[in-house]
Amino acid sequence: MKKAFMYLLLTVLAVIMIYPLLWLAGASFKSNDEIFSSVWFIPSHFDFSVYARAWQTVTPYTMGHYFINTFMIIIPKTVFAVVSSVLVAYGFARFDFPLKRLFFALLMGSMFMPAIVTVMPLYLMWSRTGALDTYIPLTLPALFAAEGSFVFMLVQFLRGVPKEFDEAARIDGCNSIQILYYVLVPCIRPAIVSISVFTFLWTMNDFLNPLIMISSVEKYPLSLILRLSADSTGDGYEQCKIIAMSVIGLVPSIAVFAAAQKKFISGITAGGLSG
Repeated sequence: MKKAFMYLLLTVLAVIMIYPLLWLAGASFKSNDEIFSSVWFIPSHFDFSVYARAWQTVTPYTMGHYFINTFMIIIPKTVFAVVSSVLVAYGFARFDFPLKRLFFALLMGSMFMPAIVTVMPLYLMWSRTGALDTYIPLTLPALFAAEGSFVFMLVQFLRGVPKEFDEAARIDGCNSIQILYYVLVPCIRPAIVSISVFTFLWTMNDFLNPLIMISSVEKYPLSLILRLSADSTGDGYEQCKIIAMSVIGLVPSIAVFAAAQKKFISGITAGGLSG
């Protein structure tokens, strides 16, 4: 009886948590009047043509074009963030060098600095280098371990890996890079997956940085085109169309999170060494 009650409670909580997504999907088929008059997620009738209209957007380009733009930012930024954060964390966790404590303290201090503080200096810097209206300002900073929280997370994971693993690999003839790649990276796979997911989701949802750095509509990512479509009144401001665009834009994030969750669990249960 107690177990059945727990399952019932968890089911109710799960429905409450997922209901906003269900409403979002259902509202994409509703008319404007029905959207504002009913909290029930199932529409009175389904009009699938709204997704065809949403895919066309309010610009000369389809959402497929803006998906490509978004992934042109996400893919290099995620790769850069993972590689640079792993290398920097490896240095802090496994090597001694002058002023190590000071540099680590400065890195940790950067975690507490509001991102808005750096917007104007970065804009001026990229403006003087002629990199505005390109994806360089949105991707290149990740190559320098710009997210201190990622480095901190990886350092904690690396400190949890016994140094005997390094010594055993060195006896077998591995150099420092080989030790990192073959020994430590498999051990910290859960943290690497977490960094990849966070970078993907944050970049997918980023609105301010592309708004400042990108000025050409054809180079906009999804976050900007959604805002541009919401501001448009040329089609009578169809709420269902904007919601349908949001649903389409959510698909990659949901898919990546679902895939990474499985890998995250398998990475924890595997443990030890692999490869």
